[in-house]
Amino acid sequence: MTRLICIILVVLVALPLAAEPKKWEKGKGWGWVWGPDDEVGALNEMTSASVLKALSMVKKGEVRDLGIDYDRRSYKWPGHSPGEIMTFRSPMGVKSQKDLAFTTPEAGNTSETTWHSCALFMNDNVATQIDGLAHAVTGNDNHWYNGFTEAEWGGDWGVRKAGAETIPPIIARGVLIDVAGYKGVDALPSQYIITPDDLRGALEKQGTKLQFGDVVLIRTGTLRYWGEAGENLEKIGEHDSAGIQMPAAKWLVEEMGSIMIGSDTSGLEQLATKPEESTSFMPVHNYLLIDQGVHIAEFHNLEDLAAEKVYEFVYIATTNKIKGTTAGFTMRPLAVY
Repeated sequence: MTRLICIILVVLVALPLAAEPKKWEKGKGWGWVWGPDDEVGALNEMTSASVLKALSMVKKGEVRDLGIDYDRRSYKWPGHSPGEIMTFRSPMGVKSQKDLAFTTPEAGNTSETTWHSCALFMNDNVATQIDGLAHAVTGNDNHWYNGFTEAEWGGDWGVRKAGAETIPPIIARGVLIDVAGYKGVDALPSQYIITPDDLRGALEKQGTKLQFGDVVLIRTGTLRYWGEAGENLEKIGEHDSAGIQMPAAKWLVEEMGSIMIGSDTSGLEQLATKPEESTSFMPVHNYLLIDQGVHIAEFHNLEDLAAEKVYEFVYIATTNKIKGTTAGFTMRPLAVY
């Protein structure tokens, strides 16, 4: 018996322990609690202990790509510009323009070696993305998270506080809440409002429990219609309008301690039905990004995980380090289990 107890103690010591919340308070969430210069928000709660705990979940070594393919014809939220991928250098261009002497046969390039390179003209809020804390702005003073204002920190070359380049590498426990599966539909109906009861019901059906520090991803089923690159604008647009509103957002943040919330839609929240008490057309964005410092994950492809009934995994994501951008965009975050 003594030997068995010793073995159990060794195993328990070896397991990474969950860190206690640094700033989160049940019933309140966060707010602007990290100091006047903070640009990271709730992701400050990630620690070496939480990373180790998340990585300990991997049992099979399976990896699922949560990103979606994007091109100039893909569906986007109407408030963002389309993206254009333009060939800046092509084999035909290099050879016909002859503006680079080192590419000519006369200069020794007798193998006629050339290359492709592209110039990108696109919004920083397209395809699979993570909204940065400067994305949503409110008030007469045009402020965003932590009180940073347009007058002081805006500019013509991107924001200068809480840009997407400040989003740290994310390694955390990820949880899929398959609301479409819970409701028994391919995709939630147009303009469906996902309630806290829907989230709790789906979690119970899945046998999944939320923990403090989770990245929570909510499946509506929208991306089953994405196809090759999101060209079915009508069908995607129909289901893309489903999402959460403030009650679900507050439950996830203030009661469950979720450090990032996302879905398989372009905007996470249901925008079509404006609550009477709301003073914003996107109150969930304002609440999460501005008030709580909780990043929003959008257009995450959850179809493979749902089909395999994988509800818990390690979520891994990094954003492009392009200073001044307001979202990490055209991403391919990973689910590892």
